[in-house]
Amino acid sequence: MFDREPDAELGPFSSPDAQATPWASALAVLGEAEVFWLSTVRPDGRPHVTPLLAAWSLGGMCFTTGAQERKAHNLEHNPRCALTTGTNALTGVDVVIEGLASVVDERSDREQAVADFERKYGAHLTSPEGTWYGLGEAVVAGDVRLYRVAPTVGFAFGKLPVASQTRYTWPSR
Repeated sequence: MFDREPDAELGPFSSPDAQATPWASALAVLGEAEVFWLSTVRPDGRPHVTPLLAAWSLGGMCFTTGAQERKAHNLEHNPRCALTTGTNALTGVDVVIEGLASVVDERSDREQAVADFERKYGAHLTSPEGTWYGLGEAVVAGDVRLYRVAPTVGFAFGKLPVASQTRYTWPSR
């Protein structure tokens, strides 16, 4: 239902010998990344950026937040956002997913997303000693908001030794 393969094309700022990063490689970066940066826009137009946990689930990027947090207020006003992750180095691949965020209402979808988060973050979410222990139950119960960013465009930025800029676009839903 959700997972559609995006179209990929190599961007003009790539090295002459560069190749487009396959979507499977970008998904691997998203799957291995622990920290993501969410960019939203405040109602007055100022940017807001915050680090958080995120996972590819339900065919998009999913993350959680409390209803009273700044990012939740921003998304109520403007659902457009971007999630960014990658390496803090001149090598590797950075990935950006832009899209529209919406609250996941269906319990079965929240359960699936929680399973994906727990598979990805393991003991951080599942162990009583974990920093975010109990988050999964709170998400499933609807006590914590779960957002899904439906991707509209994405980018993979390959860095040294060969620079590449891959643009991903998803077919209309």
